[in-house]
Amino acid sequence: MTLPLWSEGAGEQAPYASAPDFPVPADGADSSDLPSHADVVVVGGGFTGLWTAHYLLLADPSLSVMVLEAEHVGFGASGRNGGWVSALWPVGPDTLARAHGRAAAAAMLAELRDTVDEVGRASAAAGIDCGYHRGGSVVLARSAAQVSRARAEVAHADGWGTGTQWLDAAQARERLAASSVLGATFTPYCARVHPRRLVDGLAVAVRRQGAELREGIRVATIEPGRVGLVGGGQVSARHVIRATEGWTPGLPGHRRTVAPVYSLMVATAPLAASTWDEIGLADREVFADHRHVIIYGQRTVDDRLAFGGRGAPYHFGSRIRPEFDHDATVFADLRATLTGLLPQLDGVEFTHAWGGPLGIARDWHPSVGHDPSTGLGWAGGYVGDGVAASNLAGRTLADLVLGRRTPITQLPWVGHRSRRWEPEPARWVGINAGLRLAHLADAEEARTGRPARLGRLLSAVTGH
Repeated sequence: MTLPLWSEGAGEQAPYASAPDFPVPADGADSSDLPSHADVVVVGGGFTGLWTAHYLLLADPSLSVMVLEAEHVGFGASGRNGGWVSALWPVGPDTLARAHGRAAAAAMLAELRDTVDEVGRASAAAGIDCGYHRGGSVVLARSAAQVSRARAEVAHADGWGTGTQWLDAAQARERLAASSVLGATFTPYCARVHPRRLVDGLAVAVRRQGAELREGIRVATIEPGRVGLVGGGQVSARHVIRATEGWTPGLPGHRRTVAPVYSLMVATAPLAASTWDEIGLADREVFADHRHVIIYGQRTVDDRLAFGGRGAPYHFGSRIRPEFDHDATVFADLRATLTGLLPQLDGVEFTHAWGGPLGIARDWHPSVGHDPSTGLGWAGGYVGDGVAASNLAGRTLADLVLGRRTPITQLPWVGHRSRRWEPEPARWVGINAGLRLAHLADAEEARTGRPARLGRLLSAVTGH
C-alpha cells in the first residue's frame, strides 16, 4: 500500500497540514478555540470549498469565511485525482439543450472551456506552482469500433463548436506512440496539474486572504444558520456551503444524494528522456482511449506516468473505508492496461498505487446552488470531472452568496436537483451492473469490431 503520488512533498506549500495522511481522532480535533460565528462556513477543504472561499474573499475581503475539513486539506478527490483540468461534462449538450434550450447549453460549454484557462490564471495570480500546462487531451481510437464512436463524437462536437478534432493514425502516434493506434480525438481545452500542489496552494492563498481554515474538524450536521460539530459545539453562520463531494452520504439526510464510486490510480518511476522520446506527450497532453471502462493518464511534473481507471466496485450502503482505496486486482489491471497501451514501459518500475471515491448523482448531472431563504448552498456530483468544474462552482457560489446575478449564475447546472439514488440493495445492484456492462461492452467490441449494442443499455443504466 502506498500514499497517492501527489502526497509526496505535501505540506511544502501548506506547512500547517500535519502530514499527508495524519490520523484524526474519531471525535475530531479540539474545536474549543473555534470561532462561534462566521458570515460563511464552508464544509469541506477540497477544491470546491477552497475556490469558494477564495472567490468570496476576492469579491469582499471584509467577509468572515471559515473552511472546516474533517481530515486535512486535499484529503478527498482533490488530492487523489488524475490532474485533468478539462472542459469535459458528464451530461451531454443535447440533454442540456432539451431541458434548458440550445443557447443555455452552448453557454455552459463555453464557460467550461474558459474555466480551463481560469484555473491557470487564478493559480498563477495566487503564486501556486502546480505544474499547470495546457497541452490538450488526446483520446486514442484503437479498434474499428472505437474509430466509429470517435468519429461520431467529432461530428457531433462540430455542431457545438467544442474544438474536438479527428487525428489520423500518424497524427495520433506523433502525440502518443501507443500500440494499435488507428486515430484519436484531440481537444485543446484541457490542462495538466499536480492536484495536491494546487489544493495546498489554494489553502495557503485563502489563509492569506483571511479565511479561518481548520483541519480535523468533523461536522455532524448542516442546518440553516449553523453547523453542528461531532463531539458537541456548533458554529453559526449566515451561509453554510456543503462541499463534501463523495463524502456527502455521511451527512444526515444525504445518504442517497450522491453515490461514492471509487477510481484507482498507479504511477511509474520517473522515466528517462530517451523513453519520453519514444512515447511522446511532448506538450504534456493528458490521454485516454475510447473504451467504455474509463481510463485516464498524464505525464507528471517529475516525468512519471500517472494512470487511472474506474474498475473498482461500488460498496454496499455507500460505505467509504480506507481499505477501499486499495484493490490489488484493479491495480494489476491498470498496470497491465498501461503497459499494453505503451509497450515502451516494459520493465519500468511502478512505485505508487492509490485510490478514492468520487461523487455521482443519480442522473450524472453535477449541480451547484444556494437558497437565499435558508443560506444553504452546495456543489458537487462532478463524476470525476471536478478539477475545473470545482473552480466554476466556487465562482458561482461566491456570486450566489453575495446575491449577484451574473452570466455564470444563469448556467443550466445552477439550482439543478437530481433525483435521489435508489435504496439498497437496488443501488448496489444498479451501479455495479453498470460497471459490469462497461466491461462487457468493451469485450463485445473486441470480439465483433463493431460498436457494442450493450452501449445503449449502459447509457440506460447510468442514466445519461
